Amino acid sequence: MTFDGDPGPASASLRARVAPGGVLRAGINLSNFLLVSARAADGAPVGVSPDMAGAVAGRLGVPLQLVPYASPALLADAAQRDEWDIGLIGAEPQRAQTIAFTAPYAQIEATYLVPAASPLATIDAVDAPGIRIAVTGGTAYGLWLDRNIRRAELFRTATMDETFADFRDRGLDALAGLRMRLLDDAKQLPGSRLLDGRFMAVQQAIGVPRRDDGLTEEAVAWLGRFVAAATASGFVAGRIRHHGVTGLSVA
Repeated sequence: MTFDGDPGPASASLRARVAPGGVLRAGINLSNFLLVSARAADGAPVGVSPDMAGAVAGRLGVPLQLVPYASPALLADAAQRDEWDIGLIGAEPQRAQTIAFTAPYAQIEATYLVPAASPLATIDAVDAPGIRIAVTGGTAYGLWLDRNIRRAELFRTATMDETFADFRDRGLDALAGLRMRLLDDAKQLPGSRLLDGRFMAVQQAIGVPRRDDGLTEEAVAWLGRFVAAATASGFVAGRIRHHGVTGLSVA
């Protein structure tokens, strides 16, 4: 894995801001199967997000420590507990209260799965009175729905597997999720179908915890240049190809 982009020099001052302990602790969301697509023999997460974290550590000249979380909500909640230095997670306004984000480096489409014989035919038709939507709480697309759904009712569960079971067992009207995950879910429900288009695209970015010491801006500025170089140089596209990920595109 090589990174040929140039985000600018990593000074000792910058390293002290981004990795104050001398080791870059990178928060990784294990539930996003497009960004963490495998595990190493020792159980360490493997995929585009760990590769991005490794490239950041390499440019800073510090060791990398991956800090895994079972869900994006848990990763985001840990922002103010000094558990990680950078977090690779979907950039959402709710999270931006405690996390300062770069521009995105990748994006993932989110849409709906509807059961057989459903009258729902378009994305816009889902937000209507009486419509019940199953969604995994705390995900980037779930937070988007929290902000934007006005007439339908959201039924939140903690994990994607629980959300699918809730949708199936309670006979809910729509299942919100990442397109590639929903394609797998549809195989378990004969006659079900994905709606065309998307209601949003999850913007995967790098974030740092917001602090009151005035150092956040410098860290985010350098990481922003890193992301710009990683996308422009083809590094992100190359890691997506390397891991054989379908459904994830360069932002």
